[in-house]
Amino acid sequence: MSKRNNLVFKGLHIVAWVIFVGLCIEAGGLIVNFIFSLFKPEFVQNLYQPLDLTEMYNDNKWPFFGIYSFILSISILKAILFYIVIRLMHKMDLTKPFNTFVSDQILRISYYTLAIGLFSAIARQLTKNLSQHGFDTNSLNQFWADSQAFILMGAVIYIIATIFKKGVDIQNENDLTV
Repeated sequence: MSKRNNLVFKGLHIVAWVIFVGLCIEAGGLIVNFIFSLFKPEFVQNLYQPLDLTEMYNDNKWPFFGIYSFILSISILKAILFYIVIRLMHKMDLTKPFNTFVSDQILRISYYTLAIGLFSAIARQLTKNLSQHGFDTNSLNQFWADSQAFILMGAVIYIIATIFKKGVDIQNENDLTV
């Protein structure tokens, strides 16, 4: 592999770490926000992500817990997704990329990406339904605005994972015949 490609790969590895740390901070902030929303809702405005759903909590607790479940699930899944990307980049051998570890990790990335997209699409429909029942859900759209992109990206990554699996099979077959 050329020196330039190696440098680009290391740069992407650093970018993946930065994104992972950012997503972990966001997920942690949302968890803290959720806990404060339950026990000390007046303090929510002073937190990292001031997501104030106390009106929803006071009106009906089920939509509150449902919305927060989706928000926390999506943010945690995004952090897990980038953890898998970092593991893949750390353990991948670019001189021989077609192996079962890489194939399995790419398949896992496709599943997590698709899950994020589906959870986001379901949450978007749920908030649309809640807004028709009088709940203010305008501040929630930022959490699932990119649901269609994640679904499409999950499908593309799944195709790439299938190609990698076929490449692993062909490489294993070639290793046995040589």
